[in-house]
Amino acid sequence: MNVARKRAAATMLITDPDDARVLIVNPTYKPRWELPGGAVEADESPAAAAAREIREELGLALPVGRLLALDYVPTLHLPDTATRTESLVTVFDGGHLHTLDTVTLPPDELSDAAFIGLDQLPDYLPALQSRRAIASVHARRAGTVAYLEDGRQ
Repeated sequence: MNVARKRAAATMLITDPDDARVLIVNPTYKPRWELPGGAVEADESPAAAAAREIREELGLALPVGRLLALDYVPTLHLPDTATRTESLVTVFDGGHLHTLDTVTLPPDELSDAAFIGLDQLPDYLPALQSRRAIASVHARRAGTVAYLEDGRQ
C-alpha cells in the first residue's frame, strides 16, 4: 500500500492585547512576510514544533495555547514549474504581547517583526496565510477551532 505523506507546519497566532494586530515576521529568504512558525520535524508534535519555532524565531518561550486552526493546503503547481506539495498547517494560540521589545530575531533568518492590523494583512502576507491568520483571530474570539482548506472555511 502506498500511504500518502504530507508536510506539516506549525505556527502561533500572537496578537496585541486588543486582538487588533497580528505579529508577523519578515524572512530573509522569502519575498513576503508570514506568521512565525515552521516545519514540524520527524517525531515532533505540532505543538512542540510551534514552541520550538517561536523560541528560534522570536527568542520567546511562550506557552502553546489551544488549537485555533487546522489548514489543509493542497498541492499547487506554480507558474515557474515548481510545485508546492500538500501540507497540514496548525495554528496555536500564542497569546498576547504588549511590545516587541522582548523579541530577538535571528538575523540570518528574519529581518523584521511587526504588529499588523487585520485589514492590512493582505498587503504583507500571501493570500493563503492572510486568510489563515484572520480565520485564527476569529476562532480565538469565538472560542472555536477553524477547519480550513487552502485558508478557506
